[in-house]
Amino acid sequence: MGEIAKRAVVEGSEVAKRQAPGVVPPFNATEQYVNIQGQYSFVAPGPTDQRGPCPGLNAMANHGYLPHNGVGTIEEFINGTGAAFGMGADLASFLAVYGAIFDGDLSSYSIGGPVAGLTVASLLGEPQGLSGSHNKYEGDVSPTRGDLFEYGNDYLVQVPQFSALYELGQQNGDSIDLQVLTNYRDTRFQQSLSNNPYFFNAPLSGVVASPAAYSFIYRFMANKSSEFPEGLLTGDVLKSFYAITGDYPNFQYTPGHESFPDNWYKRNPVDYYTIPYLSIDSTTMALQHPEFLSLGGNTGKTNTFTGVDPQNLTGGVYTSSNLLQGNNALCYGLELSLMESPDILSGLYSDDNAAVDALGTAINEATGALGCPKLNAINKGQFASDFSQYPGYTDLSSTGTY
Repeated sequence: MGEIAKRAVVEGSEVAKRQAPGVVPPFNATEQYVNIQGQYSFVAPGPTDQRGPCPGLNAMANHGYLPHNGVGTIEEFINGTGAAFGMGADLASFLAVYGAIFDGDLSSYSIGGPVAGLTVASLLGEPQGLSGSHNKYEGDVSPTRGDLFEYGNDYLVQVPQFSALYELGQQNGDSIDLQVLTNYRDTRFQQSLSNNPYFFNAPLSGVVASPAAYSFIYRFMANKSSEFPEGLLTGDVLKSFYAITGDYPNFQYTPGHESFPDNWYKRNPVDYYTIPYLSIDSTTMALQHPEFLSLGGNTGKTNTFTGVDPQNLTGGVYTSSNLLQGNNALCYGLELSLMESPDILSGLYSDDNAAVDALGTAINEATGALGCPKLNAINKGQFASDFSQYPGYTDLSSTGTY
């Protein structure tokens, strides 16, 4: 895993040099066309094939850009996300390594639920896959999936949520862009506060993965063209990626049937979406809504959100005033997730040394590329005291259920 991650950081930094906010990327139809014919034709999942909370990964498995059974190796996730969407190798590597550690067997994982036979000797139980990764990878405030405590699952599209996003796009001239998604994320954040007594905004799933879940919709799903080299995301394209059919407002959802649209083009190779790019998008959202960076949650009743003071938790490395500077927003979530990982991983592995080492390598390389402030330790007593008040954290089982 270390060699894959190192290669990815080098490749990602080279792409990042060619990226800059406001610079329009080139468009090359031959290089950017995503083939969905022949070996990449849509094949619906069978009863034992895994599909889960990520629409992009589901579509990739349905079109052969990932194994059709929904279980992939780290290398397959890195190669597949680049080929299908134009994800930078640095970002793809981090997400794949993270998924394999927390949701798989250190080298592979399921994009849905548990899979028989996916195990290593040190695992204390069966890997739960992305569908069982609540608060570790998947979290509350999803664009289209419901909060786990509210709905009992975190992987099925809630059609009213999809419809709300679709409506915003129609009001914007049939175009869903980053600003539309930022506005919708604010709506969803407030809904979780008001409706979910177990709402919890965790370091990785809330501060890192949540902005990614929103930015990925536009950055990856938008169809690129010479007219729209950065992409245009229409309602019809959105429907395809979310397995939605029918006309508004009478939508129908077919779980696991996400697909790439016809005549669809990914990001240009010189504009692959990297960790630095994600940092820019994350900070852009947080500048409008600083509450997105608030670790914490409701304390057992709705509208009781209690936040964690970053200064007390990090010994002053991060403060409420510097979180919006540079890459600090993403750095904060990444470094805190590393600091809390031993507590989580000790419940997954009898010997978690390999997992901790792999995670440390992946996060340190990501934070190094971002020029993050160095967080050597957190206030463990403060962490335990603060997080003990959130039932969304304390009541979650090792299988990702309440």
